[in-house]
Formats: sequence, C-alpha cells, structure tokens
Amino acid sequence: MSFSSKDIWREFSRSNIGIIGIGILIALFCLSVIAFVTIPASTFKEWNDPGSWLSYPKSALPSWVNYFLMDKIPEHLILNPETSYQKSGDVSVMTNLFVIDYEYDSFPNDFIYQYMANYNGSPLVQLSVTRPDGLEVKLTSTSIPASQNSATFGGMIFSTDSSMKKNLQNKIGYLFQTDTLYSQDLVFSQIDENKVLKGHYVFKATFYDVNGKLSLDQSKFILGGKVYGLMGTDELRRDLAVGILWGTPLALFIGITVSIGSVVIGLLYGVFAGFKGRKTDEAMMRFNDIIYAMPALPLLIILAVTIGNSIFLIVGFLVIFGWVGIAKVSRSMAMQIKTLQYVEASKLMGQKDFKIIFKHVLPQLLPYAFASIAISVPSAITTEAGLSFLGLGDHTFPTWGQILHDASVYGAAERGMWWWILPPGIMIAITGLAFVFMGHAMDKIVNPKLRH
Repeated sequence: MSFSSKDIWREFSRSNIGIIGIGILIALFCLSVIAFVTIPASTFKEWNDPGSWLSYPKSALPSWVNYFLMDKIPEHLILNPETSYQKSGDVSVMTNLFVIDYEYDSFPNDFIYQYMANYNGSPLVQLSVTRPDGLEVKLTSTSIPASQNSATFGGMIFSTDSSMKKNLQNKIGYLFQTDTLYSQDLVFSQIDENKVLKGHYVFKATFYDVNGKLSLDQSKFILGGKVYGLMGTDELRRDLAVGILWGTPLALFIGITVSIGSVVIGLLYGVFAGFKGRKTDEAMMRFNDIIYAMPALPLLIILAVTIGNSIFLIVGFLVIFGWVGIAKVSRSMAMQIKTLQYVEASKLMGQKDFKIIFKHVLPQLLPYAFASIAISVPSAITTEAGLSFLGLGDHTFPTWGQILHDASVYGAAERGMWWWILPPGIMIAITGLAFVFMGHAMDKIVNPKLRH
C-alpha cells in the first residue's frame, strides 16, 4: 500500500499515544528554545570553570522544597543594588542598597559584599545594616588601596571579618553569649535571645570619594543559603537548572541527528542492495554482516579513548554502528517491492535503476523510515548518556549523561543529593518515552495487522 505524507499524518493523528508523544516532543523543543534565549552560549566554556560559579552555594537544595517544609530553609540570594549618588562639599558619596525580606527559620550560612571599583586616590567603603527592629549597625569600614593614577580594584567584604563581629557584639550581642555565634547569626538574631529575627533588612554599602572619579563596574550582595534555584546546585556550585535546560537541545541534537543519519544510510544501502540483487546484494550484505557483528559499545569506548570524545565524533560513531539493522529490513522490503507489476513495467520502459528506486521503492518505505527514526532516537540518547556516565563523553557540554557522571564521581547517591540524580534521569526517560510513543503510532501504519 502506498502512503503519501498526508496519509501518514491522517493515520498517525488517530493514535492517542502518538499525539501524547508529539506533545512531549513539543514541550522539549520549547525547553530548547528557552535554553537558547535565556542562557548564554558561553555557558559551555564556563560549565567546568569553578571560578564562574563562586557566587553560588555548594550542594544546595532546590528552592521549592520550602513549600513542603514547616521550618523554612534560608534561600541563597544574589542581589543587585539600588544605587544613589550624593555630593557634600568635596566628598562624593555613592550608596548601594540591598533589600532582603528574611522569613526563614534558621540563620544564613554567611554573607558577602562584592564590588569592582574604578577610582583615583583612596576611597573609603563602609558596610552597614538596618534591621527590622529599627536598629542600624555599622558592620565594617575599609579603605580601597591608594593609587595616584586611574586604577581598578575588585573587593570583597566577608561576614567572617573580625572587626565586623566586634561591632555586632557591641550593638547586639551584649545580652547573651556570643563566642560561638558568627556575624551572620548576630545580624539576623533577636537582641534578647539566639532566635531568628524575621522581617525587612536593608544592607547599605557606602563609598566616600574625594576626587569624585569613583565608578563601579559591578556590585552585588550574596546572602549564603542552603536552597537555590529551580534545580539546586551540585558540589562544584553549578546551577543544575542550567545543565538540565542546555541538556535538552543537546539530547535532541544527538538523538535526531544519529537517528536520521542512520535511517537514511541504512535505507539507501538496503534498498539498493535488495533492488540490484545477485552479486551486488551478496557483497553489500556481507559487509553489513561484518559491521553488524561488531560489539558496538566496546568499540565506541575504544574509539572515544583513542580518537577523541568530541560530541560530534560521538554522533559520527553512533551513526556508523546504527544503520546496519535498518539496512537488513529495508533490503527485504525492497526485494518484495521490486517484484510488483508497476516496478517491472518501469524496467521494461527503460527507466534507470536509481530513478525507479527513488520514484517507486523509497516512497513505499516512508512509514517504516519515520517509525525507525522515532524508535532510534532513545537508543542514541541513552548510548551517549552511557558513554558520558563512564567519563568518555564530551566534558565541554553539559549533557544529562555528563551531569550523572559528575553526580557519581562526587557520591551524590550516598549523600542523598537526589536533586542531582533524578532530574537528568527523568529527562532521559521522558525524551525516550516521547519517541517510543511516536514509534508505536508509526508501527501501526507500517504493520497492517496492527492498523485494524
């Protein structure tokens, strides 16, 4: 039976499970678009650079876990300032305000003020906080290193500063034991007891400059917490949501490229062998048997170790080992189709073999080709994930398999870091399920027994 593209879609649309697969695939493409639009491509270079993730917490839970807990865990916050300028005589004053509504049931891990200043002279930096009870505390003050010429200085003020704790003890900690408390505990505690003071906090960084040439390239306040983002972070402080999102287009690229490449090569190879027959068929299928008999995974491991583990090389290797099974099936189908009367008539009319193959044989195999593409995608994705899990994948790309490999290296399962393991595993399963559903729907079109 001959199928046009409209016939294939009409038959496919009657399958509920196929429509579900299409819906999942559309959702995955939407995630891919979100990744391209919201996450810079430079993330590939930064993914394995620890310096790019210093502002993030280590091994933090996803922030949404607070919706299921009675005692709210402090969220890791990276805040940008509200900046204002004033001038008093010869002194220029620049102020950065950071507003925090603290409604958590335990103290933060720490806090850091980070800035990058362009200046001339020796400006003074002062950090203070206004608490919900109205108490204003000067935390610390320091001078930026003096310079006679224009200079750039990257500075950081940590909550571990010894002078900061002394100032806090004088203002807040005089009514209870403070030897075992840290500066962040004192800032966020009630005056009469060691309990969290919830409410509205305003941290203020003030720069005093005599020359009036001070400017800030960047300024941010980091409140260290134990939960962060949609997917949490890993041991290297990387935002796992970035890896999961970027892993989506990478998985689709690997799966779809490998499946289309394998199906096209296998279909053309098998159809040509089956149509030509005799010695040509014999020689081509013996070569097919040689490739088919090779153990794919061990050879992929050897090739990744000896030649390279670039993601493009891995895709090429997967295509090399993926077409042989499709070639066998398409050969047998082509041998049946070439005996049909209209094919025989085309031969008698003197049409060339290639024209007959592309005009009369290949169109008959379109449903099988689409079904094979859909079914081959999960295999390609899981094979790449397996290679990456073994440490043989491309480390420069945040694939789901690479994330699982890092989780295994740092003992995420033993440490109960489920947010590092489950999301990439679930995404691999969902992606595979989408193409399995579509392949099942296409199988009903290919197989007449299932069609009715």
